[in-house]
Amino acid sequence: MICTSCGVLVGVNDDRCYNCGRRNPGLWGFAPALRALGHDMGFVPFVIGTCVVLYVLTLLASQGSIGTGGVFSFLAPSQRSLFLFGASGAIPVFVADRWWTVLSAGWLHGGALHILFNMMWVRQLAPATADLYGPGRMVIIYTAASIGGFALSSFAGAYLPNLLFLRGGQFTVGASAPIFGLLGALVYYGRRGGSRIVGSDALSYALMLGVFGFLMPGVDNYAHAGGFGAGYLAARLLDPLKPERIDHIVIAVGCLAASALSIVASILHGMQFFG
Repeated sequence: MICTSCGVLVGVNDDRCYNCGRRNPGLWGFAPALRALGHDMGFVPFVIGTCVVLYVLTLLASQGSIGTGGVFSFLAPSQRSLFLFGASGAIPVFVADRWWTVLSAGWLHGGALHILFNMMWVRQLAPATADLYGPGRMVIIYTAASIGGFALSSFAGAYLPNLLFLRGGQFTVGASAPIFGLLGALVYYGRRGGSRIVGSDALSYALMLGVFGFLMPGVDNYAHAGGFGAGYLAARLLDPLKPERIDHIVIAVGCLAASALSIVASILHGMQFFG
């Protein structure tokens, strides 16, 4: 079968790939099944499907208190519902002690356009990042960016003064923090010695989205900055020019499991506030 890192032929039970040095290159015979999921191992449809399901659930939990006013608040779940499912920000983290929401908030969205645009960017950036880093490291970067982005936003909302265009989040949700993390990883790839075109394009996208965030009301720019920085640092630690290892896949599965548990913990903990 084919090595999951470099694509050369290897034996099913080979201990190491003779070409790139990856351990267990055939993944004990499961490599073909994983490759059938695509270069991102099914991460994009998993993210889109999970976010859509949670968005519908938050609408149902809003019990009729759904936003119908402006463009950006169209079909917006209630703040109560978002809090229940794991919104992050200064109030959930520092007032309600819901520190794990830095993981859950990236799977929630505050309106129809919000989830539409974010899922479009996930569909665009996740496969490209997986091609360069491998699917396991891409998931790790995505998760680290969510933690970094919402942690910075929550801290800024609690302890830093509001500036004209830069305000910490009291309540904040959305996949844009991990999306900026993917952009940070692509920028680092260009600077590490990979394609400079990839790094330049990613930086252009990040700057464009950053300017858009400053011009539009209600955008959590601290989460974007924190996500970009965390994604860049995670990419630097993972080094895209080295082959992905099996332990990266294991850690990635752990990241997804921790994200799922954070949503469950949010719902169970939130019931004491609204039960």
